[in-house]
Amino acid sequence: MTSLRVNGTTVHYEVRGRGPLLLLIPGGTGGAASFDGIAGELADEYTVATYDPRGMARSTLDDPGAEQRVAEHADDALRLLELLSPGEPARVFGASSGAIAALHLLTARPERVERLVAHEPPVVEVLPDAAEHRVFLARVQEAFQAQGLVPAMALFAAGLTTGPKAQVEVPPARAEQTMAGLPYFLGRIVPAFMSYVPDVHRLESLSDRLVLAGGQDSRGELPYRAAAFLAERLGQGLLHFPGGHTGTTTHPAEFAETLRKAFRS
Repeated sequence: MTSLRVNGTTVHYEVRGRGPLLLLIPGGTGGAASFDGIAGELADEYTVATYDPRGMARSTLDDPGAEQRVAEHADDALRLLELLSPGEPARVFGASSGAIAALHLLTARPERVERLVAHEPPVVEVLPDAAEHRVFLARVQEAFQAQGLVPAMALFAAGLTTGPKAQVEVPPARAEQTMAGLPYFLGRIVPAFMSYVPDVHRLESLSDRLVLAGGQDSRGELPYRAAAFLAERLGQGLLHFPGGHTGTTTHPAEFAETLRKAFRS
């Protein structure tokens, strides 16, 4: 684990393996640790870089109240690419909100991305019922302000999923990190990222280096719907990975193998 100073924070990142660079951009609050299960699987073929996005885990903000922007998160990823793969485009994988940052990275600096696999980016603004989701997200923020984190997270989770989900087992230290990051995630990442409007026309021109993906067990859920609708808009199919929204944790070996094949195709 080492660090890179960027505007407003110091990004902590980890590199393992050897070969062409593969940058993994996490979503949620898990940070680099959310990819522990797949990074080792991929390190025999790639130089795998994982990191804690700004405001998460060890990448604390200089200004704890700073507004978050997708473009700035994408620029952090770009800075890592320039450091670790200077002059050479890299493979990139993004999950959830990390996939939104990755989409912005592709549209802003396509020469730095050889291929992007974006797993369930919740780009709800592309959906025909986007207005309903704006109302839902506003209700979540109102609940957060008036009732606190737990009721707001319950409301948020219920709006994303279609039914009860099995509990995901994670190490205690990672569970503690996830809980600690929830206020920041719900209060500043969710509003900024789920209101993001991707440049669909730009993505159409870059669709030969973009793979949109969803979980086999996520069908009907909001992030899956957004990814599937965007894939349809771009005239491509949706690649299915094992598990659901957190397949990197629940099915690491199978997930890594599917990702490996996506970059080879």
